[in-house]
Amino acid sequence: MNLKSALAIIALLVSNSAAFAADTAGSSSTRADPMMDRYSAASERQDWKSAAAAMQDALASDPRNPDYHSLYAYSLRKSGSADMDLVFKHYNEALRLDPKHKGAHEYLGEAYLMVGNVAKAKEHLGALDKLCFFGCSEYSDLKRAISEHEAKAK
Repeated sequence: MNLKSALAIIALLVSNSAAFAADTAGSSSTRADPMMDRYSAASERQDWKSAAAAMQDALASDPRNPDYHSLYAYSLRKSGSADMDLVFKHYNEALRLDPKHKGAHEYLGEAYLMVGNVAKAKEHLGALDKLCFFGCSEYSDLKRAISEHEAKAK
């Protein structure tokens, strides 16, 4: 096979791949998640008790979903729940299921700040620093929260 033939084959493969991508661009391989829809609607209203209830229902149907655990804990925290043990349990479960879950690291760090444990918050900031090679909002948000917490403590 000469170079000209090889280039023609590559061009044909590329054009077929592009046509396939164009045909499938509108279709989604993921299904809509009614539990996440319920959560999103409640969180937009800042109705954290309803958001927590939606994630509690979601966890009953899929206890191995790290997003559900993280958002359940987040909703509990935002609702003013005094049960920080439950909050920590679900953030930690999210990280057990997905150790690279950036949202869980950020929110768990914020939860540690709520109980005054800056050292643990900084551990999660360090984890985010490793996960977010080019930076990410989770890292920036937790770093800002730690700075604000430390400024208030002075």
